[in-house]
Amino acid sequence: MGLKCGIVGLPNVGKSTLFNALSSAKALAANYPFATKEPNIGTITVPDERLTQLESIIVPQKVIPTTIDIVDIAGLIKGASKGEGLGNQFLANIREVNAIVHVVRCFEDGNIVHVDGDINPVRDKETIDLELIFKDIETVEKHLQKQKKMSKTGDKAILKLVHLLENVLKHLEEGKPGRSFEYESEEDKAFVTQMQLLTTKSIIYVCNVDEESVIDGNKYTDSFLDAIKEEKAETIFVSAAIEADIAELDNYEERMEFLTDLGLKEPGVNKVINACYNILNLITYFTAGEKEVRAWTIKKGTKAPGAAGVIHSDFERGFIKAKTVAYNDFVANNGWKGAQETGTLRQEGKEYIVADGDLMEFMFNV
Repeated sequence: MGLKCGIVGLPNVGKSTLFNALSSAKALAANYPFATKEPNIGTITVPDERLTQLESIIVPQKVIPTTIDIVDIAGLIKGASKGEGLGNQFLANIREVNAIVHVVRCFEDGNIVHVDGDINPVRDKETIDLELIFKDIETVEKHLQKQKKMSKTGDKAILKLVHLLENVLKHLEEGKPGRSFEYESEEDKAFVTQMQLLTTKSIIYVCNVDEESVIDGNKYTDSFLDAIKEEKAETIFVSAAIEADIAELDNYEERMEFLTDLGLKEPGVNKVINACYNILNLITYFTAGEKEVRAWTIKKGTKAPGAAGVIHSDFERGFIKAKTVAYNDFVANNGWKGAQETGTLRQEGKEYIVADGDLMEFMFNV
C-alpha cells in the first residue's frame, strides 16, 4: 500500500531540515518564512533488520524494503484557512496524506528567527490546529447545508445525518479536532471519513530539540507534552540538526558510531517511521524467493487475499490459498524447506489474518 506522511509546522521550525535528513530528496532549508512553497516529496526506506536475516538465508538477487513517501508541506501562518500566506495550497496538500507529522520548535537559537518572535511550541501547535479546524468547520457547514435541504422530505436517514453533522460542527466550534469526536456508530464514522476532514488525520508530533534534549527533553517539551496529554497522538523527540549531520555520513558504521557518541540507540528517522506505523495501525509481511526478498506494508487485521492484493489486484481476485510461516519459525528452520519439514509451514485460506513478519507465498487463478 502507498503510504504518504506530510510534514507540517510553522515557518522556521525545522521542517525542511528534518525532511532533508529523512528522505532521499532535498528541500531548500533557509532562515526565512516560506522557503518551501511547493510540496517536496521524498522517499524513506523503512529500516527492518529482518530483511538482513532473510537475505542471509535466501541469498536472493535483490532485496526490496518497503518505503514511505514523505511530503514537506509549505509553512503555515495565522489566517491560512482564509487563504493567507500559502494557506489554501497548504491545506490542499494536507488532504492528500495518510498521516500528519507536525514539527514544533523546542530549541533556542538566536540565529534562527521565529515567525512569532519567541519559542512557544504550545502556541505554535494551537495556531495550526485552529487553521485546520476553521477549514473543517467550513467543510462541515457545506455538507450540513446540503443535508438540511434534502431533509425537508422528512427522510429519517437524512435527518440522522443532519443531527450527526450538527454534533460534529459543535465539536469543532469548541476548538476540538475531528479525531477526538466520539461516534455513535461505525456508519456515522464512515460518513464523516468520506468528508476528508483535515483534523481527523492521524498525527505524530515531532518536538525538534537541541542535541542535549534528544533523550529527556527540556522545559519546552515538558509544557508541550502536558498540553497534548488528552490527544490520541504519538510524540517523539528528534534533533533535526543531528539528523542532518547523520545524513552526511557515508556509511552505516560511521552513523552508528556517531549515534553511540551521543548516547542514542537509533536515528530519528526510525522513531518517525515507527510512530507512523503505530498510529496508522500498520504491519509488514514478506515474500522471499531466489529472485527477491521483499517487504510489504498492510493494515493490521488484513486477511490473506487483501495482503495478496497489495502485490497485484489479480492475486486478490483469483486468490486460492497461501503458504505461510511466521518469521521466527522461518529463521529457526533456515528457510522454506526446513519450515515444511518441521510442520511450521502452513496452508492458509481466505479468512486468515496476516500477522506481522509472516512469510507469504500466494496461489491464485485468474
